[in-house]
Amino acid sequence: MSPNTSERQAFLISFRSLTPFLMISFGLAWGILALYIFLPEGMASVFGQLTGNHPLFFLAVYAPAIGAFLIVSRAGGATGLKRFLGRVLLWRCSSAWYAFLIIGVPLIFIIGSAIRGNLLTEPFPFMSFQSLLAALALAAIKGPMEEFGWRGLALPLLQRKLAPVWAGLVLGVIWGVWHFPAFLLSGTQQSEWSFAAFFAGCLAISIVATALFNRSRGSILLSAFFHFQLMNPIFPDAQPYDTYLLVIAAAVIVWWNRKDMFKKEGAVTEVIPNQSKVTKDSYP
Repeated sequence: MSPNTSERQAFLISFRSLTPFLMISFGLAWGILALYIFLPEGMASVFGQLTGNHPLFFLAVYAPAIGAFLIVSRAGGATGLKRFLGRVLLWRCSSAWYAFLIIGVPLIFIIGSAIRGNLLTEPFPFMSFQSLLAALALAAIKGPMEEFGWRGLALPLLQRKLAPVWAGLVLGVIWGVWHFPAFLLSGTQQSEWSFAAFFAGCLAISIVATALFNRSRGSILLSAFFHFQLMNPIFPDAQPYDTYLLVIAAAVIVWWNRKDMFKKEGAVTEVIPNQSKVTKDSYP
């Protein structure tokens, strides 16, 4: 395959695809939640009360992934979708990033909980090992699935027009606003949080995820693992201090990677990667 052909295949998905992606992501998620907001009794009588573990809530959460899969499949067919999913096989990244994901993120929650004053006062929320495994499994198959859409598709498209730091901020705004209806429903986890703190956290998390995504050459796996760590049920409740610490972490990461975060050169801009980047998970 010639380089020109490879490049054309990598850019089968144009920047304009961001519009239908956002329409699917917002339309499906907001549509489901809007029905429960404006027709609560009717929806509850037919589908049951909406909670964070309700199938319709999962469908709303999966909206960005569904949008990404539809757009990638339409543009690249089965081969393109396979190569897109190959980003899940990309795992190589610097040891510093792994230290942040495995040690740094838990420390953010531990320190935030200590500042809040509940680190040693709140009991462990799981009564059995089985309930702990079930909670971990639910966390793994819920929020991290969003990354197929946000980082897998939206971020590469935004980075064609913007430097990574600005692409991350724009995506953070979109991501934060996308969550807003969940704060209006009593059965969701978000209804117990402050939207302002959550929105600031989305901006910080998006910046960190952008740096991680580019440094790992477009790994959806590491983006999803980062997302999972942020909602890991083992970690203590640290709201809103975990958000403040994430903002500090994002600022440090931007400064540390300032040579890459403020220029488009080197940023991952492909949605469907070249075959060589799927089979050889290298990083600069």
